[in-house]
Amino acid sequence: MKKVLLTLAAVAGLTLASQAQEFGFKKSDVIVEGNLSANTSNDKTNQTKTNSFNFNPSVGYFVSDKIAVGLDVNVGNEKATKNVDQSNESYVKNNQFGIGAFGRYYFLELGSRFKTYAQLGAGYAQEDGKINNGTTTTDIAKTKGFGANAGLGINYFVTPKIAINFGLTDLLSFKTSKVDVDGAKSSNEFNANINSFNNFFDTAKFGLTFKF
Repeated sequence: MKKVLLTLAAVAGLTLASQAQEFGFKKSDVIVEGNLSANTSNDKTNQTKTNSFNFNPSVGYFVSDKIAVGLDVNVGNEKATKNVDQSNESYVKNNQFGIGAFGRYYFLELGSRFKTYAQLGAGYAQEDGKINNGTTTTDIAKTKGFGANAGLGINYFVTPKIAINFGLTDLLSFKTSKVDVDGAKSSNEFNANINSFNNFFDTAKFGLTFKF
């Protein structure tokens, strides 16, 4: 009886251990991701200080074991201040906001922890700001735009519920924007990086993925 109990305990332990090491996604899983960046620079020669911040959270739902759809938001700002060591300061401040949708397909597993995906996304973005010359503050005209992109990424699971997300460079991207003033004309941009495989990590975004 003692041997039987020990055997059952060992089997149960192995089963729990194998379940604890299951990495990946399945239908009806929910993921929450986020990329956060902040930067401060101080050019004492030109007496200019720059602060920037960007936050890009997203949430996705798996409609199958390999396909997820979701929404993302992007919030950012940057402020460059001139003559920071004097009483009279000037600055340029920019604010960005965007919202979009994405579809993601997981097509390759590199071992049990690496999950590679392709992603299509589209969204709306706007930017505005202020300019201060030391005495007068002027609003920067709002710019509104739309964009779409196709790219690649990798999730590396550090635990069954938490992964590091590497959002690699966009293979294709298109965006159009227009300043919100009378008579303004739109500006269009298209990029293709299909042959730039050796430059993936030049524009990679790193964040965390939480699975629920």
